[in-house]
Amino acid sequence: MGSLKLQINGLQVLARPGATVFQAAEEAGIAIPHLCHHPLLSDIGACRLCLVEVKNARTLLASCVTPVQDGMVVETESPRVVRARRTVISLLLANHPEDCLTCQKAGECELQRYAYQYGVERTTYPGERKDYPPDDSNPFFIRDHRKCILCGRCIRMCAERQGRSAVDFAFRGFATRVTTAFDVPLEESPCLFCGNCAAVCPVGALMPRAFVGKGRAWEQTRVRTICPYCGVGCSLYLHVRDNRFIGASPAPGPANEGLLCVKGRFGLDFLSSPDRLTQPLLRKDGGLVPASWEEALEAAARGLKEARDRHGPQAVGVLSSAKCTNEENYLIQKLARAALGTNNVDHCARLCHASTLAGLMMAFGSAAMTNPIADIDRSQALLVIGSNAVEAHPVIGARIGRAHRRGAALLVADPRRVELALCADIHLQHRPGTDVALLNGLAHVLVEEGLYDAAFVEGRTEGFAELARVLEAYPPRRVEEITGVPAELLVRAARVYGTRRPGAIFFAMGITQHTTGTDNVLAIANLAMLAGNLGCDGGGVNPLRGQNNVQGACDAGALPAYLPGYQRVDDPEARGRFERAWGVRLPAEPGLTVVEMMEAARRGELKAMYIVGENPMLSDPDLGHVEEALKRLDFLAVQDIFLTETAKLADVVLPAASFAEREGTFTSTERRIQLLRRALQPPGRSRPDLEIVLELASRLGQGWQYRGPAAVMEEMAGLMPTYGGVSHGRLGEDGLVWPCPSPDHPGTPVLHRERFPRGRGRLIPVEYRRPAEVPDAQYPMVLTTGRILYHYHTGSMSRRSHGLSAHRPEARVEIHPEDAARLKVEDGDWVEVSTRRGRVRVRAEVTDRTARGVLFLPFHFAEAAANLLTNPALDPVARIPEFKVCAARVARAAQAEGGEGRAR
Repeated sequence: MGSLKLQINGLQVLARPGATVFQAAEEAGIAIPHLCHHPLLSDIGACRLCLVEVKNARTLLASCVTPVQDGMVVETESPRVVRARRTVISLLLANHPEDCLTCQKAGECELQRYAYQYGVERTTYPGERKDYPPDDSNPFFIRDHRKCILCGRCIRMCAERQGRSAVDFAFRGFATRVTTAFDVPLEESPCLFCGNCAAVCPVGALMPRAFVGKGRAWEQTRVRTICPYCGVGCSLYLHVRDNRFIGASPAPGPANEGLLCVKGRFGLDFLSSPDRLTQPLLRKDGGLVPASWEEALEAAARGLKEARDRHGPQAVGVLSSAKCTNEENYLIQKLARAALGTNNVDHCARLCHASTLAGLMMAFGSAAMTNPIADIDRSQALLVIGSNAVEAHPVIGARIGRAHRRGAALLVADPRRVELALCADIHLQHRPGTDVALLNGLAHVLVEEGLYDAAFVEGRTEGFAELARVLEAYPPRRVEEITGVPAELLVRAARVYGTRRPGAIFFAMGITQHTTGTDNVLAIANLAMLAGNLGCDGGGVNPLRGQNNVQGACDAGALPAYLPGYQRVDDPEARGRFERAWGVRLPAEPGLTVVEMMEAARRGELKAMYIVGENPMLSDPDLGHVEEALKRLDFLAVQDIFLTETAKLADVVLPAASFAEREGTFTSTERRIQLLRRALQPPGRSRPDLEIVLELASRLGQGWQYRGPAAVMEEMAGLMPTYGGVSHGRLGEDGLVWPCPSPDHPGTPVLHRERFPRGRGRLIPVEYRRPAEVPDAQYPMVLTTGRILYHYHTGSMSRRSHGLSAHRPEARVEIHPEDAARLKVEDGDWVEVSTRRGRVRVRAEVTDRTARGVLFLPFHFAEAAANLLTNPALDPVARIPEFKVCAARVARAAQAEGGEGRAR
């Protein structure tokens, strides 16, 4: 059907079929006042401010819910329309405080703007006003019902975009207000405090606490940048005034569509923490004391050089960071290889997605998310396995929930009843560490029932016959015995994934952090290739990266076996390219991983380390041994924004700038390279990581000359084919998705459309193996670890955020009600969780989110450090530790007060 023709304010307009009058006017550049309409939400026509006059219509019509008809004649500012709008505004002001002079929202209040536009100074309908005290009971935002105009935006945001329905209209008539079910406090409702309701509120009824009293909108500078938390890559605005951080608000971006989670919205006040490092520190007489930059840099260079010169390059190790930019990671790995002569360079990807890199490189020849986040909207089936997306990647979790409400099938495989499992069509609650058996069982059903895509398998893969032979050993009944998942449920799930195409698989650390992590990833790749769900919109294999720049740090070569762009260090041709560009000979043998570096330090073989933005004293497994390893080093330099648990052990501490105080690029989980923009000057004498690395390289004999991050990216583009067409000047607001091989290339949102990088996809059979440590009489339970929504990684940022810490101030270990009853443990009791490596004291949370015999402990809290307990056993291929399964026991603590966790 062709376009519809109408006339708006005398202008001839073409509109698409199904468009509303409001949309047609907006697309023609004609603004219609509105209060209940928002582009992210459905239209309800409640505010009546968008009324327009349509020729031959009996009454004025709400333009946001009136569909365009061919030949319509519309007036948006006729005298009749203006009178109606003035009346609507006057009625709204009749029950609205006249406090514009002191209201925090002044200057960006939509009601104030329209009252000014239509000359409504005060209401002509005086009468009784609502008088509710402001609700400031939560640490994130203030609810002021007196200012609420009942537009319903917050209600629709919570229901439609977040899927929570935490608030709705309650009571009747004059008493109507927006509140929770049974009018309980927000903290007792399903609210996750994402703040997206406040972001769409047109008036001052929902006001983030951080903004109150910090200046009005016109007194603030707003800088667009990228969130520093998880790998989604959300765009946001930093609001600053006089070089002080005020707060954050969502920006429209390709990944987040103008939405944020609680951490991105309310968790950035760590920028202003008094704990920020503001000057270099040197260890003298057993303590850390302030020093000049010259002293600190000379000491750092001397310590690294002495270890290298006395014991050889293999005696030095470097940890880069997923918190650093792509450019900084590139220079850090270059420092390790070109200046120190070692491939002993790694970062936290080793602890989260090393098995993704190993497995997908073998199966596809590329190890990144194959499809963009936006493709969730095109999927007909979504299999989420080993990913608590609602808490670890909240914006993606919400989008998956929306796709399910739209009609996509949702399958969740997780040992815990995570948020998505509660609404899933099928929840496969398998035993921790049995992922290979579960995935092989699903693949078995596809092959056995002929549900696999034979044309795709034959035309684009290899190894099917051997895979099919191995899968014969995983019929549903055997899989049930191994995993605990009923055979009938397994078959149902396989049929859904096999028939509802395209189907997408999402996974995270619940898959990767195992001694069988690489096998788990290979089993996922097998399942996706069998279903033909690769190289198509809405399909794909999608690993969700845990930190904001894990993908970019890997891309930039902060890995012991790979140069930038995933070029093997033991490939003479690849190594030669970098040697010619850098003018040095490079080491040819792959280096040590982060866990192997710690073991080498414990053995006395690794003598010095340079750690940038990593906190292995909380993030690594078996922390007792990590502490022992770091204390055995001859020299340790740490570069960070806080004096972390690791920095406290250092000989030199170099104060770094945060994400808000530097420039560069981050690469998100969907391979999107985006610009990071400076909003603040670094506090005190702290410096951006890039500047520090350049100063250190100079003292290590390198004559590097870079004009800034853009020049570093220029060098990266010349050496990394996937980034070949990337430059800061091309990135704009939406960035580019690699591979982007040339300056005129638009980027590649969907991988493997025609072929895999290795040619054919490789179907690699894997067999089920038990975890390295299983329950026994001494340790009869399974401990698994992970994240919670309100904190992040080792807590160095989120635990210095007032709101996040106030809302979730301490760790809790989840324990099933039957286990709690057997142990006489009640909710909130102090318990002691112990494994063969250590014990921690922590409060219990009695919940059926965990299965019987399973404990869950988040790893964000130093005072109850989960990684004192975890098993350092490694995946034999990816060398990733088994954070997700170890044998444990739990007992009531002897005393009522908690204490520090400790190693045995």
